[in-house]
Amino acid sequence: MSLPRLMMAGLASSVVLVTLTAAAFPAAAQRVSVTARQAEPAGLDGTARTPDASALDRDALRATLDGVPAAGMYGVYSSVRDGGARWAGASGVADVRTGRPVTSGMHHRIGSVSKAFTSVALMQQVERGRLDLDAPIGRYLPRLVPGERGRTVTTRMLLNHTSGIGDYIPGAFPSLLQNSPASLDDNRFRQFAPEELARLGLAAEPTGRPGERASYSNTNYVIAGLLLERLTGTRVETYITRNVIDRAGLRDTYFPRTPFIPGPHSKMYEALYGLIDPPRDYSVYNMSWAFTAGALVSTMDDLNAFYRALLGGRLVGAAQLAEMQRTVPFTDEQGSVVMNYGLGIYAQDWPCGRFWGHDGAVFGSGTVTLSSPDGRRQASFGINLMKYQQFDENGQIQVHPIDIALAQHMLVALCGAQAGAPSTLKAPAVPLFPTEGLRPARR
Repeated sequence: MSLPRLMMAGLASSVVLVTLTAAAFPAAAQRVSVTARQAEPAGLDGTARTPDASALDRDALRATLDGVPAAGMYGVYSSVRDGGARWAGASGVADVRTGRPVTSGMHHRIGSVSKAFTSVALMQQVERGRLDLDAPIGRYLPRLVPGERGRTVTTRMLLNHTSGIGDYIPGAFPSLLQNSPASLDDNRFRQFAPEELARLGLAAEPTGRPGERASYSNTNYVIAGLLLERLTGTRVETYITRNVIDRAGLRDTYFPRTPFIPGPHSKMYEALYGLIDPPRDYSVYNMSWAFTAGALVSTMDDLNAFYRALLGGRLVGAAQLAEMQRTVPFTDEQGSVVMNYGLGIYAQDWPCGRFWGHDGAVFGSGTVTLSSPDGRRQASFGINLMKYQQFDENGQIQVHPIDIALAQHMLVALCGAQAGAPSTLKAPAVPLFPTEGLRPARR
């Protein structure tokens, strides 16, 4: 299947990157390192708890995490919590050339998980009476979104992806439409202005009429970031840092100021469905192309802490959290519902219940974070090889052993080893990166 057809199929949705492929697993990557931390005494409400020895099956978590590099992934790190009990581990390598192992606290580009932070910041404006979710966006940004769109698209439609506005990714990375990764390298140090990204998305083919249907578009969250700056009179990175990141007590979450990640981190390898062979490291990258749709760096522990703060009512009030959890269905190409999307967060139903979170993908880096509604049970993982899968004769992504291994680990992390026999899992029952497979609505 060619990349032009992929783009038409909407695989630009999760910042144009799907988690998958290809190349032979280098010998250096076969070195495995696993670390684990023991339980903490404090739960979601801050009270002391005695960790339940059966709450987290550490042996099963360690074994399933080791299974991810064994299936072909270079490196993976994971953080799992059940109330006051915590487990963190890492397996595989951060650098396939040197064999440097990954560690559980590595700083990681989290891609579209950033959307939750942007949404929280805007819901704080709703809480303060500065923003009406259902007012037309043209009231606030008349020059950026003029005319009929400005009169019909609302902030709610931006945040739940029902605006009908196309994605800017094909315009920012045009070589992808010609089966070439050239744009990835051309843009490595390019500084994109958010207004430029917004204009590219607004000029793209609409995916439907405003409010008609859900269609994932990063442009929505670039416009949301510009709206936040308009409402606060503050640079969006500064506002989110002070009022979301710091308020949640996060220590290792930030907007990168340069193409370099300052903290301990893995290299981030992109295969682009075999077009880049061997996969190339994109850990050094100017993330202005993702802005408030996907530029944040974080750790797996910080992501769990963020969702505990959000679901525990420490970032927005109950009414605003309820709005964030009002969902619209997203479907795959076959019309099956793959997730229910709220305002910057989505719900997934696993065998042991419903979880809230998001996935994220940027060049070479993938992230999934999920939390139970009360924030008690949580799991987040990051991987350092993207778009590793292959396509079948019908142009459909084939399930890769890595996908199965990641699903096995998340099943144990979210539901416990008693939820089933993960070793018998033939394919992920729940898509771990659901935004990757979303198709824009056809007119």
